[in-house]
Amino acid sequence: MTNWLIRNAELVNEGRRCGADLRVRNGRIDAIGGDLSARNDERIFDAGGRWLLPGMIDDQVHFREPGLEYKADFATESRAAVAGGITSYMEMPNSKPTTTTLPALADKYARAAAKSLANHAFYLGATNDNLDTIRRLDPRAACGIKIFMGASTGNMLVDDPATLDGIFHDAPVIVVTHCEDTPTIEANLAAERARFGSTIPVERHPYIRSREACLKSSRLAVELARRHGTRLHILHISTAEELALFAPGPLDGKRITAETCVHFLHFSDADYPRLGNFIKCNPAIKSATDRDALIAAVADGRIDVLATDHAPHTLEEKSQDYEKAPSGLPLVQFALQCALEQHFDGRLALERIVEATSHAPARLFDVKERGFLREGYHADLVLVDPHRPHAVHRGEVLSRCGWSPFEGHTFRTSIAATWVNGHLAWDGSRIDASRLGERLEFAR
Repeated sequence: MTNWLIRNAELVNEGRRCGADLRVRNGRIDAIGGDLSARNDERIFDAGGRWLLPGMIDDQVHFREPGLEYKADFATESRAAVAGGITSYMEMPNSKPTTTTLPALADKYARAAAKSLANHAFYLGATNDNLDTIRRLDPRAACGIKIFMGASTGNMLVDDPATLDGIFHDAPVIVVTHCEDTPTIEANLAAERARFGSTIPVERHPYIRSREACLKSSRLAVELARRHGTRLHILHISTAEELALFAPGPLDGKRITAETCVHFLHFSDADYPRLGNFIKCNPAIKSATDRDALIAAVADGRIDVLATDHAPHTLEEKSQDYEKAPSGLPLVQFALQCALEQHFDGRLALERIVEATSHAPARLFDVKERGFLREGYHADLVLVDPHRPHAVHRGEVLSRCGWSPFEGHTFRTSIAATWVNGHLAWDGSRIDASRLGERLEFAR
């Protein structure tokens, strides 16, 4: 393993920015300080005043393995993530087969151990009939319990009231939810079919996957969590109305928290005519007013975590008519750069972005010794160049699907380097997969 002395960096960590050097030894942060002396067995990396951040921890990705490897797998998507400054991810259970049994959970860890360049953990998915499995889960074996309180793959829609009560009462780890009310969505879709027949415009997506569907389901999740004292984290908040369910301020002490995703801060419904199904996702991207409210909620702490919900599909799939085209976007490779645009626009402090992308997910999920620039912690690091713009083009996309909704957009930053457990996995232009990532550990 290579030891590093990273010199002349601007460290952004725990609400502060300061110039310093950072030493990496044996995969850990060994020392942070000014003018550290180089040792004989160290390589020197001159950061040149660029921003050194803790690697992003993405609490919501769909890497499609097993069963859908024609879209993506742990190798391809983890490489895209690392090129984007994401050093750890938490992957969702709606693969084929679904990750709703303990053997299926173990199988995912085995697969990732053999091919994932980034650190990894997996959710155990809830169904209407696996409550006993959830009760038996070792709290250190999964990042959380995922409940789809809206339509999903196979039998993963949990809509039985007794089962929901049981999960919220007995879950041994944090419960995370996808909140959209299925009957509301189905009624909206029927109305659009009556109006447009088989040619529903994609612009109607936010009216089908409506704000009412989101709010009704999110309210139910919060009500259940309050009734049972559950530690609840609601994913991909997309509407201004839902924000009233959450408290502003620091994460510490909260029992109910929220996440939103980078695409909700970047796009709005005005982008559907230009991008069509390439921004079709669930929940739907909604209005510019919602986007502004979400950005403000990240700033004041109502939104605790900023993630991706990375969910790739092939170009052929996305090129179908609205109803046939699947929902989901490939996002990990450009997610951190997308978030940092809000800093340049004066809407989010750089320190707040680091809190929402690294510190908060580490705290919320009890991730052991990651998510911060601290001596003794794993050296998961990303070096961001704030002076080198990056124009996105299709040929650089590392996700297997081979496209990005950001094609043609120029970000005001570049990812200059990413270290995973002290290994320089991305040097700004090339991936080095000679050392793989590790399984995340949870201090529970």
